[in-house]
Amino acid sequence: MWLEPHSLGALLQLFAPVLAALLSVLQPHGAPSPTQEAPMSSPRSPQFITSSKATMEGAGVHLRRAFGYAELPRFDPFLMLDDFRSNDPDQYLEGFPWHPHRGIETITYMLEGSVEHGDSMGNRGVIGPGGVQWMTAGHGIIHQEMPKPGPDGRMGGFQLWANLPAANKLMPPRYRELTADDIPKVPIPGGEVRIIAGTLGGVTGPVTDVVTAPEYLDLRLQPGATLQHPTPPGHTVFAYVFAGELLLGGRLLSDHSLVLFGDGDHVSLAAGPRGASFLLVSGHPIGEPIAWRGPIVMNTDDEIRQAFEAYRNGTFLR
Repeated sequence: MWLEPHSLGALLQLFAPVLAALLSVLQPHGAPSPTQEAPMSSPRSPQFITSSKATMEGAGVHLRRAFGYAELPRFDPFLMLDDFRSNDPDQYLEGFPWHPHRGIETITYMLEGSVEHGDSMGNRGVIGPGGVQWMTAGHGIIHQEMPKPGPDGRMGGFQLWANLPAANKLMPPRYRELTADDIPKVPIPGGEVRIIAGTLGGVTGPVTDVVTAPEYLDLRLQPGATLQHPTPPGHTVFAYVFAGELLLGGRLLSDHSLVLFGDGDHVSLAAGPRGASFLLVSGHPIGEPIAWRGPIVMNTDDEIRQAFEAYRNGTFLR
């Protein structure tokens, strides 16, 4: 049967409340209605930009420190990032002889050359190019790290220190060694990423169950390529450039440049005319007091004193 236009309008008006109620039931909980816009995303802006500074550590290893004690607690949960790339074996072969750690995690990532290591738990091995050592010192570990050159004399990588919350500082030590083959390499538009920890493009890195929920990515972008990457709001996020240039706000950040981002839900990054290779790291801040002396990081000065007393009297290890 055909309805006249005025009859059709009367029917629609009659059933309008019923249709509205039905749509409200079918609408998924929390989803925007067809007339609502999804919330706008919040890009992170550069908050602090600097360059790593030359220094010496261990038995005379020349390196560059991107951030450390002077920047506390700006990079919480991270404490320090060292860049130990070198062309001169005389500047790194003395290495880092036996020394203790307590209350932190150390993450060593090699680009070239290698690091021979051993620790008080009996672990021995070699971190080769593309490999990672993720060591949780917990209540105490003693170890050594001895850099070795590659075939061309070059050696290089990074060591990141991550703090542990008070509740985890005295946990049992834990050690994880990953080869280059263990770390997924994922193509992305305009480049590729190696995922040490965290997730990108639906792929998750091999380092998981870390209390500060870190993300550790090695990103390589081709000239002019761009990247938008989601980051959990409230997490600390930084990038460290080790080749090429990142373009941020019209400014080119070259080798040895460090940028700390403000809060938001994603970072927008672009490579300069020579492309860009950089670390992108994030983690959940701990927000606790920090007492730091040498290789030991606790929450109070008294805990630091107790740790060094234990080390001197031979009760440091359990």
